[in-house]
Amino acid sequence: PGPAWTGMGRAGCRCRGAERLASPSMVRRFRPSLLLLLIVLSYGTYMGHCQVASPQCRIQKCTTDFVSLTSHLTPAVDGFHTEFCKALRAYSACTQKTAKSCRGDLVFHSAVLGISDLMSQRNCSKDGPTSTSHPEIHAEPCNYHSRSHGHSRPGYLFCGLFGDPHLRTFKDSFQTCKVEGAWPLIDNDYLSVQVTNVPVVPGSSATATNKITIIFKPYEGCTDQRVYQAVTDNLPAAFDDGTVSKGAARKVRALWISERSPGRHVELHAGYIGVTVIVRQLGRYLTLAVRIPEEMAQAYDATQDLQLCLNGCPSSERIDQGGHLPLPRSPPALVFGLEGAKERCKEQLKVPDIYFHSCVFDLLTTGDVNFTVAASCAQKDMESLHPHRDRWRIYPHGSAGSALHHGGLTCLIVVTLY
Repeated sequence: PGPAWTGMGRAGCRCRGAERLASPSMVRRFRPSLLLLLIVLSYGTYMGHCQVASPQCRIQKCTTDFVSLTSHLTPAVDGFHTEFCKALRAYSACTQKTAKSCRGDLVFHSAVLGISDLMSQRNCSKDGPTSTSHPEIHAEPCNYHSRSHGHSRPGYLFCGLFGDPHLRTFKDSFQTCKVEGAWPLIDNDYLSVQVTNVPVVPGSSATATNKITIIFKPYEGCTDQRVYQAVTDNLPAAFDDGTVSKGAARKVRALWISERSPGRHVELHAGYIGVTVIVRQLGRYLTLAVRIPEEMAQAYDATQDLQLCLNGCPSSERIDQGGHLPLPRSPPALVFGLEGAKERCKEQLKVPDIYFHSCVFDLLTTGDVNFTVAASCAQKDMESLHPHRDRWRIYPHGSAGSALHHGGLTCLIVVTLY
């Protein structure tokens, strides 16, 4: 059939399962009967939408199972004939079970005819093993998707840290914290991520990240323990032992590092656990973004409950108590006023979401324009890794405001979050 092949009638219902089945090589090998089955599949889809059929006739279920059993088969691969015949016998057995309730059904009788012709053309015996309704998936042990989920899509979580520092947790809670010193972002049975934060300006409780340590824990058959460590002015493109990958000789690499911009942007991929980590240096400080499968993130015990990505910052470490971000009482230099900071941040961040307001806070706190780029890159990394587009944007309740007094110079940015 050509690219315009559709089912019968004006509805033109296209059968996607039939498209997957009908590879050019398969059509060449047994064109007449396969075309008949394609008509059955397409017409069955059309009839399913446009005709009230007997609820006891399960021919559509038989056809769906057949497509599922054969859509991954390739004629050029050894074992195709055996697996295709097993699928045909299973299809035939299914039609026999529903024959009584499908009496007079055109789709049913067309399917029976098509199966008989194909079995004859492929020299498939009527007696023999049949495929199960759930074909075995030959999983690659060091590929998380293949090993754990086959063709389904696992649930992912996102966590990010940037700026002074601003934390976006797995639950999409957005916080600004002090957390000076070393703090664990993630600590589970498969992965540990720890950051070290240092003060950015005298008189302010705000800090920024100057060191990131990532430990990929041993996973049998895929990798032994690997440690990656980045510090200011040293963003390596290798693990601590000098290697850049693990399992490269296999069909699927288990763990590897990709250097996107030397000394500025590195991505770490752990295919065996489905994890991606982005590390950047912008100015004097580092940013981090992580995507991890939910089941991996939840693999921890009671001794590992201090995880900022999981539970957020302790209340004693929060700067944004009550949604307010107080600036230092005696900043070393007032480089930007509120309006100037907002205009500068608009150059990088067009949407006035929480990344924009974090940028304004960082400029007012430090006067360092590198924090503008950090907020922009953090937003881009979030959009690259966050699995739920409808949760990307977090907007403050109201717009940024200020209270500027000539005496004590007290400024507030209101960022009450949902």
